[in-house]
Amino acid sequence: MIRQRLEGTHSPNARLVLPFATRSRSRFKACLDSGEPVGVMIARGQVLRGGDLLLAADGRVVAIAAAPEVVTTARSRDARLLARAAFHLGNRHVALEIGARWLRYSHDHVLDAMVQGLGLQLSVEEQPFEPEAGAYQAHADGRAHSHSSGPA
Repeated sequence: MIRQRLEGTHSPNARLVLPFATRSRSRFKACLDSGEPVGVMIARGQVLRGGDLLLAADGRVVAIAAAPEVVTTARSRDARLLARAAFHLGNRHVALEIGARWLRYSHDHVLDAMVQGLGLQLSVEEQPFEPEAGAYQAHADGRAHSHSSGPA
């Protein structure tokens, strides 16, 4: 059983690769990379991010990794087009990852048609998905989480 987040630098003994939908839940069952089943019960309202560390009941440090999943990446060099697309996606409460000159969301053909109609270039990809946490969500210690990786 895993019930505790770890802060600081620790060497992981195991790895747990999860899609965003699972990383957004506070209680779930999954399998480590080794195939060993585990249960996770963390405080409600937390989202696990790639790179986060958890402490298992047996003392092992478990590293979280974002699983590749089917996403749409919308690209534009026009910041206004990106802002319009982000507004319309946010208005539909779509989880959204934001990078320099791109937006990423879980693939959906209806959303794709809307975003393409706004003038963005789309590609359907299999990538780790790390959407924005939201204005009111922070780590247990109060720090907001930021990301800087993504497509060029």
